[in-house]
Amino acid sequence: MASSVNIIPPPEAAWIDTYQKLIPHWESLALSHQTIIPISISRVNQFDAGRLDIEMSAMLKEQLVKVFSLMKPGMLFQYEPELDAFLEFLIWRFSIWVDKPTPGNALMNLRYRDERAMETRVKVRTGLEGPGLTMAQKLWYYGVTLSRGHWLGEQWILIQRIESLYKAASFGNLLIFLCTGRYRNLIERVLRARLVYGTPNMNRAVSFEYMNRQLVWNEFSEMLLLLLPLLNSSTVKSIFSPFSKDKSSSSTEDDSTCPICQASPTTPFLALPCQHRYCYYCLRTRCASPSFRCPRCNGPVIAMQRHGVVSHKITGQ
Repeated sequence: MASSVNIIPPPEAAWIDTYQKLIPHWESLALSHQTIIPISISRVNQFDAGRLDIEMSAMLKEQLVKVFSLMKPGMLFQYEPELDAFLEFLIWRFSIWVDKPTPGNALMNLRYRDERAMETRVKVRTGLEGPGLTMAQKLWYYGVTLSRGHWLGEQWILIQRIESLYKAASFGNLLIFLCTGRYRNLIERVLRARLVYGTPNMNRAVSFEYMNRQLVWNEFSEMLLLLLPLLNSSTVKSIFSPFSKDKSSSSTEDDSTCPICQASPTTPFLALPCQHRYCYYCLRTRCASPSFRCPRCNGPVIAMQRHGVVSHKITGQ
């Protein structure tokens, strides 16, 4: 006969203690099986956003200078560093400080994200999730940007040396950015403030069609400015003269007028061998070019004579 064994029941709160002990283990398992979605942010968009912010600051500065245009000349430029700092403060105050993108970032569909918070996120759907910058990151961003650009770079030798080191480090950061596409400057890398897309699906807000047309037209005009001085006007005119609509009218044109200036010659000279009347200066100037041909007969001018008395050779043809 088996002896009876007295089983002592566990306390009522034992399952609660066991559950609390297992919670960290379950969370670690959930994070270990989390799928991290890699995202690639266009480097061109990030560079364009920075350039647009610079252009926006320049536009605001230009408008502010116009406001004080009637004051003493040069007075406003004495406070140019303070003016630039104030404009940057306005852009920072109404964009990054209130968790909104800067004008350039908004046009490029970008926003700042605290990359430190992404390491502990559990739910990842598109890879663009994540909170914005913290208050400390915002203040450090403005403070470092302000000191880098306008204040201390020209006052002490130590600051100048630090600025040289900063430029060298910025060049290294640029090379890393071109490889990874993350953190376009040192400030973003130190603060771990990464630019990501604001919305997963959005077309590019800036159209470059007008700029492309402008670039094509500028290149075409520069090419014309280079080639036109190399072309002789009379040669071009002789090439297109068979296609001219005024061909019939020119054939019946009065032979008493100069074919070049279309006026009655005050000092008439005849072109040989076509015997057409020209002004002396018109014919003499045009014959300086070896390729000159008579506009009426399209033939080379061999010589010129005045009333059949004086004759001298003009070209070697």
